Formats: sequence, C-alpha cells, structure tokens
Amino acid sequence: MDNSSGVGVLDKAALVLSALESGPATLAGLVAATGLARPTAHRLAVALEHHRMVARDMQGRFILGPRLAELAAAAGEDRLLATAGPVLTHLRDVTGESAQLYRRQGDMRICVAAAERLSGLRDTVPVGSTLTMKAGSSAQILMAWEEPERLHRGLQGARFTATALSGVRRRGWAQSIGEREPGVASVSAPVRGPSNRVVAAVSVSGPIERLTRHPGRMHAQAIIDAATRLSEALRRTG
Repeated sequence: MDNSSGVGVLDKAALVLSALESGPATLAGLVAATGLARPTAHRLAVALEHHRMVARDMQGRFILGPRLAELAAAAGEDRLLATAGPVLTHLRDVTGESAQLYRRQGDMRICVAAAERLSGLRDTVPVGSTLTMKAGSSAQILMAWEEPERLHRGLQGARFTATALSGVRRRGWAQSIGEREPGVASVSAPVRGPSNRVVAAVSVSGPIERLTRHPGRMHAQAIIDAATRLSEALRRTG
C-alpha cells in the first residue's frame, strides 16, 4: 500500500470507506475494489457498521454510514466558527455596527458568533442567544431558501410575508426595521455550504437612528462581502 500509515487495520478500514465512496457495494464488490481477503473485508465492514461509518441499503449492500455525515457537518461548523471571528470583526469595523452570525436550530435561531461595537450603546446579541424565526432579517435569510412546505409552515405567525422572502431571494440580502425589537434595524445575508445550501446568516444590527429606515442601502454590500468570505471558507476542503 503506497499510502500506508503504518497502522494496518486503519489503512484497511480506509480502503473499505474509499471503496464505498463511489456507491453501494456487495461483499464481493468490496473484495474486488480493495484487494482485501474476503473474511477481512467482511470483518472490517461489519465493525465499521457498528460505529455507523458503514450502513446497509435495502438490498443489503454496504454503503457509507450516517456518522460520516455527522462528522462532516461538525467539521464544517468548526470551520465556519474558526473563520467567523475575523470576518465579523472586519464587518463591524467597516459598518461601525455590531455584527452577528446565526444558525437555525429547529424553530429558533441561535447566535453562534458576534463582534460588538467598541464604544457607545452595545446593542449586539450575546453568543448563545436563542431568537425567534418569526421576525428579523437573519430569520428571513434562514427561511427564504427553505423547501416550500417548511417555508409555508414557517410563515405562519411571522412578521414577514412570502412576497418579502421572494424579494430577499432576488436581492440576496434582507433587512428589518423594528421587526423583532422596536427601534432596532438589521441587515443580513446568507452563508452557503459546499452544496450551496444556506447554513447560516451573517448580520449587522443597530438603532434605526444610525442605520436609518433603509439599512440595506448603507450596509448590504459589506454584509454580502462578509457572507461570501464565510461561504468560501466552507467550500475549502483543506
């Protein structure tokens, strides 16, 4: 094996996983693809199945298991949070307003990263805060690209409409003026994962007196730039 790590059992397990990358395989298919002895291929596949790294399809063939998707999602989230700090700090410095990053969590959204204004009124949302999906520009972003059924459900009781979300999809950013909290305005844009799915929303928020009743005019481009930087970080595999 050219890419031997020196830990034989791990090298063989990696061979099995790599063989399944191209699709479902019978035991005979695994043997052919890996060059492993039949008993070895079977033992490793079953052991990997135990750890949910391998599963079976309806025909009983071996396929990649759900644990790999969970690990990949965690890696993507870690990469997002690792990149978020400097991007949000830059966004705060460019706009002069508090910057936040939100992810959807069930029927709520959670602030997973933030950069506060350095002086004056601190109106940022603390990291870990759980907010509604029914109001606010980042809620609009996290809702706008949902599949129709979930979108329809999410609009029930929302402070925004399907027409408003259609505009969000067309523009690529959202704004809210006193929608979630009186006197507060915000602008948000989508962060997209490798499959182009919206995985987070990046925002700036502050008092309407500073952001005006047209906050998108002032800050949409800066927020789109920040969202693009975060999306590019998620697309990097390294």
